[in-house]
Amino acid sequence: MHPDPAHRHWVFNGTNVFAAAVFIVLLFGAHAQALDDIPPPFGFRWNDSSGKVEQVLVAAKAKIVTRDTKEKREIWTVEGLVQPGLKRTLFKFKEGFLTEVELHYEYDKWTIENYNDRMGEIRRYFDAKFGTGKLVSRTRDNDSDVVQTLVGYQWIAGGTMLELFYFSAQRDALVYRTITVTYKAM
Repeated sequence: MHPDPAHRHWVFNGTNVFAAAVFIVLLFGAHAQALDDIPPPFGFRWNDSSGKVEQVLVAAKAKIVTRDTKEKREIWTVEGLVQPGLKRTLFKFKEGFLTEVELHYEYDKWTIENYNDRMGEIRRYFDAKFGTGKLVSRTRDNDSDVVQTLVGYQWIAGGTMLELFYFSAQRDALVYRTITVTYKAM
């Protein structure tokens, strides 16, 4: 120990500063890890209880159209969430906690060009926010009288995954097209 009391005081403060710095690094390190996850849409958080999600949906005047159970997961089909082109949203829960949100966009009078443009806009937005997405599907099936096209991208961050898919099925003049955005906690 140094005989000069002023020096002891500086060492004591230095120890406090070091301890505070370690605390701050740990605090922000844990916070940064949580920020690495891709959050679900509409302000929800992963592992929100089904009760909390239902309260928010009721307050937003959305309607839970169906409640099904599949593979030990509860799946709600919800309509009425206000967002351009949003036809329905699936909320998936495991043991009563939010694990997945799937958004289905359908635009009644859009051409394939409109869908391609929208798909590109969404992909560029996610690329800018989460890094370049991985192409996971690009198929076109012409083997039957229904021509099917599927294009999909995927982003993984922390313990979460985001998927963007375009699906089209066409038979003569009958056409079905949809863009699906799926947020998943892994």
